[in-house]
Amino acid sequence: EPTVRTELMEQIPPIAIFLQESRPKFPTAFFEYLMPIVVRYLTDVNNQVRKAGQEALLILLEQDLVSQSDIENKVCPILLDLSAPDSDDEYKVEAVNIICKMASMLSRTTVEHMLLPRFCELCSDGKLFQVRKICAANFGDICNAVGQEATERLLIPKFFELCSDSVWGMRKACAECFMAVSYTTSPEVRRSKLSPLFISLISDTCRWVRQAAFQSLGPFISTFANPSSAGLYIREDGTLSIRPSMQDVNSNPCQPSNNITLISSSTN
Repeated sequence: EPTVRTELMEQIPPIAIFLQESRPKFPTAFFEYLMPIVVRYLTDVNNQVRKAGQEALLILLEQDLVSQSDIENKVCPILLDLSAPDSDDEYKVEAVNIICKMASMLSRTTVEHMLLPRFCELCSDGKLFQVRKICAANFGDICNAVGQEATERLLIPKFFELCSDSVWGMRKACAECFMAVSYTTSPEVRRSKLSPLFISLISDTCRWVRQAAFQSLGPFISTFANPSSAGLYIREDGTLSIRPSMQDVNSNPCQPSNNITLISSSTN
């Protein structure tokens, strides 16, 4: 029964955490028994079971419970199969979504070598606009996961494609994540390539795209600032923040030292 498999999936993360805490007693139980179940359920015939499996996988990755070898030899191959050009549409959309969500939890080398080539292919998927939309919405996270060199060499050309996509929702999603993409690039690429691209979005024929671009204008401009003089920086959660100056801190010793969040780069 699918409901039984779904309930089982929901119990996997707490069991895995227990086994991790009791590793001397159960050194291989998770890798031998639980991880194969999670991987198998990513391809289950029932979409609710697959969804539960995907959520369980993300929790396991977030808790750093999955070994690097299992990620590279078991998880990534399944996701690459599910996101292949000839894969079923529903499976492909789900695989793209999970690839984008797990990118920030994996090592840069794993993302760049195993997942980035497929992500670039999916950005140009002419069959399913839903796939391109997911890629566009998560573009900033992928850029952050792979770093400046891979972003400028492989991702920026794909970003240009998505920014000129015939579906306005794609262009809107690009406008919303523009700051995150810009922050990952060099000042020269930011000035010579991304600035003209942003102007095209802010002049788009669709008012929803223009509105999203105007909302991203301030955050995009902030990426041109020198962090050492402006005090602006991007936190790990993707928010633009400002460090209080030493003068302000000294003048008010009761002032909390927490950073002040100004603008969120989240597409939501």
